[in-house]
Amino acid sequence: MVHDNGVQTYLDPKDAMQHLAEYNKADGLSVEEIMDSRVNGGLTYNDFLILPGYIDFPASEVTLETKITKNISIKTPFISSPMDTVTETEMAVNMALLGGVGVIHNNCSPEEQAEMVRKVKKFENGFITDPVCLTPNHTVGDIHMIKARLGYSGIPITASGKLYSILLGIVTARDIQFHEDHTTLLKDVMTTDLVIAQEGVTLEEANQILRSSKRGKLPIVNARGELVSLLARSDLLKNINFPLASKSPRSKQLICAAAIGTRAEDKTRLQKLVDAGLDIVVLDSSQGNSSYQIEMIQYIKKTYGNKLDVIAGNIVTREQAARLIEAGADALRVGMGSGSICITQEVMAVGRPQGTAVYMVSQFAKKFGIPVIADGGIQNIGHITKALALGASTVMMGGLLAGTAESPGEYFYHEGQRLKKYRGMGSLDAMERSGNFCSATLPAANRYFSDRDVIKVAQGVAGAVVDKGSIRKFVPYLLTGLQHALQDIGAKNLDHLKENVESGKVRFELRTAAAQVEGGVHGLYSYEKRLYS
Repeated sequence: MVHDNGVQTYLDPKDAMQHLAEYNKADGLSVEEIMDSRVNGGLTYNDFLILPGYIDFPASEVTLETKITKNISIKTPFISSPMDTVTETEMAVNMALLGGVGVIHNNCSPEEQAEMVRKVKKFENGFITDPVCLTPNHTVGDIHMIKARLGYSGIPITASGKLYSILLGIVTARDIQFHEDHTTLLKDVMTTDLVIAQEGVTLEEANQILRSSKRGKLPIVNARGELVSLLARSDLLKNINFPLASKSPRSKQLICAAAIGTRAEDKTRLQKLVDAGLDIVVLDSSQGNSSYQIEMIQYIKKTYGNKLDVIAGNIVTREQAARLIEAGADALRVGMGSGSICITQEVMAVGRPQGTAVYMVSQFAKKFGIPVIADGGIQNIGHITKALALGASTVMMGGLLAGTAESPGEYFYHEGQRLKKYRGMGSLDAMERSGNFCSATLPAANRYFSDRDVIKVAQGVAGAVVDKGSIRKFVPYLLTGLQHALQDIGAKNLDHLKENVESGKVRFELRTAAAQVEGGVHGLYSYEKRLYS
């Protein structure tokens, strides 16, 4: 400042924080101000930025545990979409191992979908309560057949070839590795010098026995010497390699979700999925505010009670949310027409910009303890961060995960690029079942209540995406990037982020079109965009 004598003086730098209070308001806008659609219109993720906060912790300390439903928590806020070019067994297994959840699509027969769920649940076990058993009079050839069908060859041998029969031995891959005669009886090759545990042993105690025994399998027997369950060393190694894995607290198996429609026949499909071990059912409708979905939620809750959590949707308004919450939904899926392959807003003139939709529904749903899943429009880590800041508990990703090694389909080359097919479930391609992703001729059209229409009206497109490599590298990249984003904002976890947003401590800024250009790569003759190594 300049005084009358022309001498310029300054305030003491040590008082900078004190003088900050002299300003009438903080930089930027509160979340309520920026998401006021009467002033700013509907906003999506690119329309705003989050202003930086104060950093006093390393990014590695940021934790991302969150609720996927009101009853189930996961370590990372990532969900793969129930699309037939995104999530089948391999994607669901790896998403769960990496701390998220995969939702297996229903554009296939009930039997195929149930088998996919079963494979996810059997991938990693606590106590295996229904192990495959054989008798001493089965042959080495029988073991090889099981290996080809199920992928493992460690088989307990009991007197009757069933559970709750006297345990006689075990056959491992090592026992038959160099045995060429497939007619040899198992009693001649099985290992009888066994390390066992008694029924009633805890999982932690059993794992300790398995560690110290250096065996591949630990049979659990009752007082009569009958096999009652089994523990596998391979699962112990998975626990070490995947510490964030999403598991059921009771069974210690990977959490698995699957999609169904809202038709009467979906009740039969659901029973098969539940029998396979399903944890979460996703009601897959393009417009979830319907009598069909409400009736299905009520049916599920009446039939299965608390054994099965229900994710309802898709929705974009508080009114839609209120009906589904009242019906008994355990989580809400938010988004209409915001996906990269979705044309609902264009064709149907129905939907809402995704940022506004997530914020409005989340603000209402949190009053009832119902988590919100931001589904659609997620193109990068920044979009994930913004969705979570607006109130979402998790994000559902389709296009971002399509093209990974774990997504269904084969790679192909076009003009030197390695690509994979990616299609919306509202595309004619999906509704007409073209492609070889499942053998059945069922029910993508049900999602849009158009399975009986003479003329199909597409609400999605089919296309291709670039090869992204394995999600075992891609998801950790998303996780690390999200940790750094929360560090920049000054939040150590997602609850802290939401608290600071609601209190007004986290501030936002609108972005003009020019600001959006400025925030991306610009002014270069050429560049290479490598996201992670």
